[in-house]
Amino acid sequence: MAGEDISIKVNIGDRVYPLKIQAREEEYVRKAAKLLNEKMGFFNSNFSVKDKVDGLAMAALEFAVDSLNKSNENIQYKQQSIDFSPLEDQLTEIEQLLNS
Repeated sequence: MAGEDISIKVNIGDRVYPLKIQAREEEYVRKAAKLLNEKMGFFNSNFSVKDKVDGLAMAALEFAVDSLNKSNENIQYKQQSIDFSPLEDQLTEIEQLLNS
């Protein structure tokens, strides 16, 4: 079933977290945990961090900023509107010519 809940365990920063999710979300949750671990590893190995929590915080911040940027791009895209009034005027003119 698509709405079936399952229990999984994900490893983030060498800690295991049990989660109850919908079966259809499992692939995304596992990929997200993998991406988070990779980003944490990047920050932990390339920057002066005191412990893994610092790497986790920086990774979370980067993902949050990316998410906000994407959200803002979607809002801007939705706010763009196409002005069809010149086309509507031409169609009205053509319709009037055809009806006369």
